[in-house]
Amino acid sequence: MTKEEKYAFVEELTEKFKEYPNFFITDTGSLNAAEMYALRKLCFNNNVQLQMVKNTLIKKALDNLEEDYAEVYDILKQPSSIFFTDSENPNVPAKVIKQYRKEANTDFPVLKAAVIEASVFKGNENLEALTKLKSKTELIGEVVGLLQSPAKNVISALSSGGQTIAGLIKTLQERESAE
Repeated sequence: MTKEEKYAFVEELTEKFKEYPNFFITDTGSLNAAEMYALRKLCFNNNVQLQMVKNTLIKKALDNLEEDYAEVYDILKQPSSIFFTDSENPNVPAKVIKQYRKEANTDFPVLKAAVIEASVFKGNENLEALTKLKSKTELIGEVVGLLQSPAKNVISALSSGGQTIAGLIKTLQERESAE
């Protein structure tokens, strides 16, 4: 690769990091061509982009971003592959890695680090926790459900007990004065 080609590749990789704020860096060095093909196929079926990149080029691309990813630099050893995913489903690469390991009966790829919404998770021991992360949509749904719960309780208390609003207020006042 010439110097100009490396520069162009780093620019492309920088744009990819901007487009996909959630990415996983793994060690896939011990996988042979057939195993890599199976992993790539699994990634494709789950809308995850897998790209093998030299560590120095990863570092240069991360240096071009506004966020500080210095915490990731120490894991950039051994051959690295990057799993890119959209912000809606940040845990999909973790699920893909776990599924591939189970199907291939191997411990590879090894998770070096995961960056999700600028939070860094270093080490293979975080893989299980990352598979359980919820998407933004799921989290928003849970928050909305929690916010609706008190209102539903008040409405059901009013409708089931036959109480009036005045009776409900009186009960609440009595509780406050008792405390």
